[in-house]
Amino acid sequence: MVDFLADNNSCGQAVLRIVSRGNAIIAELLRLSEFVPPVFRLRDRSDQQKYGDIICDFSYFKGLEYYEGKLEAKPELQDLDEEFRENNIEILSRFYLAFESVHKYIVDLTRYLDDLNEGVYIQQTLETVLLNEDGKQLLCEALYLYGVMLLVVDQKIEGEVRERMLVSYYRYSAARSSADSNLDDICKLLRSTGYSSQPGSKRPANYPESYFQRVPISSTFINMVIGRLRSDDIYNQVISVYMGITVNLIEAWEPYKAAKTALNYTLDVANVKEQSCRYAASVDTLRSQVLQLLKEGFLREEIVLDNIPKLLNCLRDCNVSIRWLMLHTAESAYDPNNKRLRQIKDQVLADSKYNSKILFQLLLDTAQFEFVLKEMFKQMLVEKQLKWESYKKEGSERMTELAEVFSGVKPLTRVEKNENLQAWFREISKQIESLNYEDATAAGRKTVQLIQALVEVQEFHQLESNLQVCQFLADTRKFLHQMIRTINIKEEVLITMQIVGDLSYAWQLIDSFTSIMQESIRANPSMVTKLRATFLKLASALDLPLLRINQANSPDLLSVSQYYSGELVAYVRKVLQIIPESMFTSLAKIIKLQIHDIMEVPTRLDKDKLKDYAQLLARYEVAKLTHDISIFTEGILMMKTTLVGIIKVDPKQLLEDGIRKELVRRVAYALHKGLIFNPKAKPSELMPKLKEMAATMDGFYRSFEYIQDYVSIYGLKIWQEEVSRIINYNVEQECNSFLRTKIQDWQSVYQSAHIPIPKYPSVDESATFIGRLCREILRITDPKVTCYIDQMNTWYDMRTHQEVTNNRLFSEIQSTLGTFGLNGLDRLICFMIVKELQNFLTMLQKSIFKDKVVVDVFKALLNAVNPVKGIVANASKVYANAVAKTQKIWPAYLESIMKVGQMQILRQQIAHELNYSCKFDSKHLAAALDNLNRSLLADIEAHYQDPSLPYPKEDNTLLYEITAYLEAAGIHNPLSKIYITTKRLPYFPIVNFLFLIAQLPKLQYSKNQGMTCKKPADPVDWPPLVLGLLTLLKQFHSRYTEQFLALIGQFIRSIMEQCTSQKIPDMPSDVVGALMFLEDYVRYTKLPRKVQNVAFSAH
Repeated sequence: MVDFLADNNSCGQAVLRIVSRGNAIIAELLRLSEFVPPVFRLRDRSDQQKYGDIICDFSYFKGLEYYEGKLEAKPELQDLDEEFRENNIEILSRFYLAFESVHKYIVDLTRYLDDLNEGVYIQQTLETVLLNEDGKQLLCEALYLYGVMLLVVDQKIEGEVRERMLVSYYRYSAARSSADSNLDDICKLLRSTGYSSQPGSKRPANYPESYFQRVPISSTFINMVIGRLRSDDIYNQVISVYMGITVNLIEAWEPYKAAKTALNYTLDVANVKEQSCRYAASVDTLRSQVLQLLKEGFLREEIVLDNIPKLLNCLRDCNVSIRWLMLHTAESAYDPNNKRLRQIKDQVLADSKYNSKILFQLLLDTAQFEFVLKEMFKQMLVEKQLKWESYKKEGSERMTELAEVFSGVKPLTRVEKNENLQAWFREISKQIESLNYEDATAAGRKTVQLIQALVEVQEFHQLESNLQVCQFLADTRKFLHQMIRTINIKEEVLITMQIVGDLSYAWQLIDSFTSIMQESIRANPSMVTKLRATFLKLASALDLPLLRINQANSPDLLSVSQYYSGELVAYVRKVLQIIPESMFTSLAKIIKLQIHDIMEVPTRLDKDKLKDYAQLLARYEVAKLTHDISIFTEGILMMKTTLVGIIKVDPKQLLEDGIRKELVRRVAYALHKGLIFNPKAKPSELMPKLKEMAATMDGFYRSFEYIQDYVSIYGLKIWQEEVSRIINYNVEQECNSFLRTKIQDWQSVYQSAHIPIPKYPSVDESATFIGRLCREILRITDPKVTCYIDQMNTWYDMRTHQEVTNNRLFSEIQSTLGTFGLNGLDRLICFMIVKELQNFLTMLQKSIFKDKVVVDVFKALLNAVNPVKGIVANASKVYANAVAKTQKIWPAYLESIMKVGQMQILRQQIAHELNYSCKFDSKHLAAALDNLNRSLLADIEAHYQDPSLPYPKEDNTLLYEITAYLEAAGIHNPLSKIYITTKRLPYFPIVNFLFLIAQLPKLQYSKNQGMTCKKPADPVDWPPLVLGLLTLLKQFHSRYTEQFLALIGQFIRSIMEQCTSQKIPDMPSDVVGALMFLEDYVRYTKLPRKVQNVAFSAH
């Protein structure tokens, strides 16, 4: 009969592919379970209020029209729904494909069984497949994997969450309109079961059998599989279902009478006690045995080869004891609310005298013993043929030499010529030479006969008297014995070790030993070498899901291997993170000593003061702590490069990543805690907190500078990379609130799985510290309460005239958060400006342009001022009337314009600080960027003059990339930036002109300070007003700006004409204000003076 798993056996290959896919589906479900968007759980009240109307469970299908009608009735809900779709459709599609694959799996398995029954596979039926060892195993696995994937789905992705995700996918995808979609079947299979994985949750009635029955499976098949298992398997009370998912049968079998009765015999108090005591006793015995075997030099090749069964028995006993104790004492295996389970657990713990540290020690020693034994066997297998041939050659040569001795030709003391023995030894030599390595059984049998013959020849021919002949015979027998030993080195031993040493049941339970591992490492860093063997033992668990995938040559092999290997490496990192944590604890003490205790030694020092500066105790303490750090480093580096699954773990990289992780954790926490502001504090906490934060960051920086040589890392590089990552990530998260399509953690280029940046709950409207910092700056420089004096770069309180803050604030941010911080703050302000401008335009279109009375005023004024080059008759009255009739619309208008202007001032200050520090710290970079920028602009201008000249193509990223560098170096002008795209708006120049002249009466001109607010009760700050208007106009076509400036020029001319005709000697304050606006406009925009002259051209 053809091998069931042969490539040409279509029946075997079909079921192998199904089982292979089953393992891959489970890996995908486990992987995805870590990425369930929290919003689908609807646990927070804020989520319930915001998304409650757009996230529905299966009740949606009963009232589809009602739900959709509710959405259509509210445009804001539609907008939120669309935004939600954009942000989640990718992850929803991934989940749907996983859910669909579960349904497809059982459909394919059912079809395979039908094909077997219908005789599609020639000479194969369900009975014949179950009679075959591989066939029986695969069919059992196929059914078992289906059960596992359903349980994994229910345990890892709650029923309500599944329903909400499936409904959202149905609403957002094309599946609803697809004729061949099986979404209905998937919904029926994966609807909520009522099961909850929360501790203390009640088990639903008829669970899980009603869940398993949702897709009918042939009862004949199930009965036959159970029939095979009943005769083959042995049950235990706590079992591992799949990759560490444990089940306590006491609880699981409660509803099933026969099973419960059978189990009760096992759970008899005396039986539980007997088992517990037996395993408790075996732990002590086995520990001493394993320690003896692990003694240096004990496990030599000949001892191993002579004692293979004994060593394997010891290994088996160790693993059985570890498995029983680990499973039956695990917290997760017992529901704390189940009294019977609690009693059994307490009895097991008491009778087995359970001590987690002793069990862990046995696990460590067993893993080490297993590792050493495996490595020896692997080496022996590699050298097996070579050694066997070498022993054969030596034995044959010895016999040839002896034959020559008995020939009488070769001189050997007191050996007479004996032709019979000479011929006999020659024959033995030939016999040894003829042994064939390929035919191990025959060679082994013949070798035993040859050894016996050599023993006999020594006895019957009285050769004992000649010591040299005896020595030759003894050596040959020894070589023949070695040949037998060597030929018995079989791969089956390694396979047995692999099966016996399986630790897949502890895939999740091992986490309960993490604290013990970490304490051991802290006490003795060299413990890492022993842990290496334990991690490798845990890696053997990967064989379980990968075996069938590999056999089926499935393309899923890499993906599944990467998932489980990644999970294991993440656990290794978690355990070893104690080393960087301990290093940083020591570092904190070192820095404290260096800052507060140890005095800096001056360049010149008086001899009598030498003792004061010696500070021997403090310096000894620093040396001791530094030594501790280097010992920790040494410990992790002893681990050697290890292949964990398919991922190579380099201890040096592991150490660096661990240090980065700890640095990120501490710095992120310091920034989160240090930059929380009380908005009611007088004066603001901003500067004191920034100074305090700068000192904290300097402490981290100095500690890193100090440590780098002792742990052989590039401290400055790591510092800059990680701090920039923390800040950029927080800026990105803060900017998410302004984006429609959010950047999720798994999409972020700044977030990392190995070195994650912690995410803290928000303490106010800001999501992160950078948002709090930005909003605090905006609060204290609010143009409604402060007055900005441009010449002094300072903000003053409008009422008290006290200084609030100045440009030193940005130097302080630079010293606290560095260039990245300032640059990030600048990016965030950009988003805020965009949002403000968008809101402003919405208000303009929905409120102002929809008000007929106001629009009529604009029309009337437009008629009165035409032509713009002329003079407006009765100007004061015309302008005053227009202002009076539109008075109600200006407060909101003014607030938006001043907010934009305020943020532009902040952007200017940031750009100045960045440019100053760039020129100071990196003058060559600053010069190079400036020259490149000028060159590019010159080339672009030349292209527009002559289109035949070159210009960067659309796919060329040069301009985009250089912009990022220029902004980081402060070589840009925020006022010339286009923030939003705009459409043509009617009356836009006249609206802005009218707005400006409506504000002028609130301002006064001072020779020293320029334009300032008249009354603090009616606040208007001049620089934000000018810059806000300038920025707004910049977003539109330049002709709007020209018309706006022309209207101001006409206003000045018309009022001055009226003053001249009425012989008023003084220039009206409004005219002064308008002139100052034009003056400042030209200054800020760096436009040529002729623009100002054009405005007065008709005067």
